[in-house]
Amino acid sequence: MIDLRSDTVTLPDEAMRRAIYEAELGDDVYGEDPSVNRLEELAADMVGKEAAMLVPSGTMGNQVAVLTHTSPGTEVIMEADSHIYYYEAAAASVFAGIQPRPLQGHRGSLPADLVEWAIRQDDIHLPPTSLICLENTHNRAGGTVIPLEDMKAVHEVAVKYDLPVHLDGARIFNASVASGVPVREFTACVSSVQFCLSKGLGAPVGSIIAGSRPFIDDARRWRKRLGGGMRQAGIIAAAGILALETMVDRLAEDHANARLLAEGLAALKGIEFNPEDVDTNIVIVRPTSMSVDRLGSELEKRGVLTVVIEPDRVRFTTSKEVNRNDIEKTIKTVQEVLAGN
Repeated sequence: MIDLRSDTVTLPDEAMRRAIYEAELGDDVYGEDPSVNRLEELAADMVGKEAAMLVPSGTMGNQVAVLTHTSPGTEVIMEADSHIYYYEAAAASVFAGIQPRPLQGHRGSLPADLVEWAIRQDDIHLPPTSLICLENTHNRAGGTVIPLEDMKAVHEVAVKYDLPVHLDGARIFNASVASGVPVREFTACVSSVQFCLSKGLGAPVGSIIAGSRPFIDDARRWRKRLGGGMRQAGIIAAAGILALETMVDRLAEDHANARLLAEGLAALKGIEFNPEDVDTNIVIVRPTSMSVDRLGSELEKRGVLTVVIEPDRVRFTTSKEVNRNDIEKTIKTVQEVLAGN
């Protein structure tokens, strides 16, 4: 099977498996796992923050950040198609007791003037705004890179109103590699950031939250409350260290494969799509000659896995598990399906 459902399907390579086996271990809840400590120090340095913390998943990382930044009865501004709003099972409302304020962005980017307009005034009828959330790259917008200028503009608004900004940077290294902007420049615009080790970076599990040291100290308590306090977590951290040290530059291969796929699909009759919309490793197309369910089903029968994300949109995501030959075969297979062969 050619698995283009997500970059979450990546498997640890031989070097990661060996690192997991040989990892130096301790009890991380006591702060005694040397591999976790090394990963957290490395991660904090890479994103330019004082401290970092390993969590089992990106969703937990985002929710710990929301819990740490906010209090119940407040409101959090976020993009209407953001992962925190769309894919985290209303966790922010369930656990943090906050009210989301979803705003429609442009290709995933929130205009600073819209964010400022949405910040609540001091009125007993309204919930006070407590946090602004951004996402870069933006998944449902097609893996788009949120421009640094846009993030800086939102940051200026946040400073004006004394509000924290959290970045769901699950694929922030994709954004950096694609744009040429150092990760630290993106993360300088936010109070906290979450990024995944287990997507394009190829580790089997784990995400990182980073921010100020007081923020991470508070976040550790929330991680514990949510059941995320792990013990000999060095077996996870060892793979994460290799992911950060050896897999970041490799993301360019995924982007090149996504570009090849985008150009190939855009040339097919029965597909509505502008390949210039592809920034990183996600390609989202609209079939015009058949339903998305039928397209997905027919592709699966022929050995290509995709994800239907809207009634009229199908997503293809490249990763290290997919090579150029797989992309060429996928384009040919889509062509055959659309032609009814």
